[in-house]
Amino acid sequence: MNKKVLVPIATGTEEMEAVTIIDIMVRAGYDVVVASAESDGRLTMKASRGVTLTADCRLVDIADDEFDAVILPGGVGGSEVFRDSTVLVEIVRQQMYEGKLVAAICAAPALVLAHHNLYPDALMTCHPSFESHIPAKNWRVKRVTYDVSHNLLTSQGPGTALEFAVEVIIRLSGKAHAWTVAEPMVTIPTLHYHEIGEA
Repeated sequence: MNKKVLVPIATGTEEMEAVTIIDIMVRAGYDVVVASAESDGRLTMKASRGVTLTADCRLVDIADDEFDAVILPGGVGGSEVFRDSTVLVEIVRQQMYEGKLVAAICAAPALVLAHHNLYPDALMTCHPSFESHIPAKNWRVKRVTYDVSHNLLTSQGPGTALEFAVEVIIRLSGKAHAWTVAEPMVTIPTLHYHEIGEA
């Protein structure tokens, strides 16, 4: 599909979210760049539950590249590293200025996007335990929230990661392509992915 997406990772990134996002983007046929947001540039790190994750490169190595989507997995520790990475914050800010898709899940919408006031007028969600970090006027309780006016996609946690990742495909390549990814995975019927194949 000739789409290029960036998935940053860091120590403390939520591994279920990161791996689900990366896997679904690969299944969609996208060029997926997994980049380390660690300040020391290390490529291998422990995720939030102790799983070892390895990045393809450092963020600084691809800071000037263009991406169709920048997707932030959550996890408190990883989101805090993202928050403190001036390189990553600038990448997200540039993506926002260009009107390209930014997607964030779990703690990342609160600890990165809201912390830096990157989308002051956008509707968003996050892990319910971080709801207080998002202004009431912006908060949405939905598992996956897309603000069309800001091209911003947010979601709540590990249990919503599959829905979130499939929604990224819908936003980048449309429902028909998303169905070609979702159908072979035998997704949970209550997610209603079969319906996107009919659209």
